Amino acid sequence: AVVSTQSTGMSDKPITTPESQGETAPETKTTGNSQQREEKPRFQRKPREVEWNPYTDLGLLVKFQKITLEEIFRHSLTIREPEIIDFFLGKTLKEEVLGVKSVQKQTKAGQRTRVKVCVVVGDCAGYVGIGSKAATDFATALRGAIRKAKCSIQPVNLGYWGNAVGAPHTVKATACGKSGSVRVKVIPSTKGTGIVAGKPVKKIFEFAGIKDVATSSSGQTSTTENFAKATIQAISNSSMFHEPSLWKVQEKELSPLLKFSKFLQGV
Repeated sequence: AVVSTQSTGMSDKPITTPESQGETAPETKTTGNSQQREEKPRFQRKPREVEWNPYTDLGLLVKFQKITLEEIFRHSLTIREPEIIDFFLGKTLKEEVLGVKSVQKQTKAGQRTRVKVCVVVGDCAGYVGIGSKAATDFATALRGAIRKAKCSIQPVNLGYWGNAVGAPHTVKATACGKSGSVRVKVIPSTKGTGIVAGKPVKKIFEFAGIKDVATSSSGQTSTTENFAKATIQAISNSSMFHEPSLWKVQEKELSPLLKFSKFLQGV
């Protein structure tokens, strides 16, 4: 141990250094003739969680766990709150920006320029949706596009190419979709084919959980928004193909909004 003494007019007291106590001295940075200690990272606060207060009947049923996501789509109930999707798929949901462009509008004061963002969301396991929003700045447009994409999310029914061996990996049947001048056709493919599609819409198939598919497109595919909408429509049309396993008579069920009407009146 290194011990040094300091002589003063009153008394001599030993002064212990950090090395004498087995500690290391704090590292210093030399800037010119002055020495500065390294600044410790500041404490980062966690984002405050805001309590969800639903304003629709469907949101109330979801918050009190009276309904499932499968029942929402089975009864074709409209989703007007993105928090409903966050409640069911919040941990597995992924987001991706498909395209960003500027749009202009001629007014009396001159040209009004805004930013338009197109976003796709999905859980890579059978749910996907797209949304677009225009705003004066990118951040506002991005938030609005994500909210719209969550509200427009829809289930995707996967199928097989050939024999039903293993997990579903492709679309059920050949189908087409159209938006503007863009036409897209999705074709089932064998295992190992991968996603044969344009770069802007590859993420849509990945987020939908489709592993093998072939596509054919025509029209002005450089318009990313129309290309994405046509792809979503083609996937939806393919999911609506009724195979023999779905031919059995379905039991009629009462709508959850009518089933829990008394509960909603008391909330």
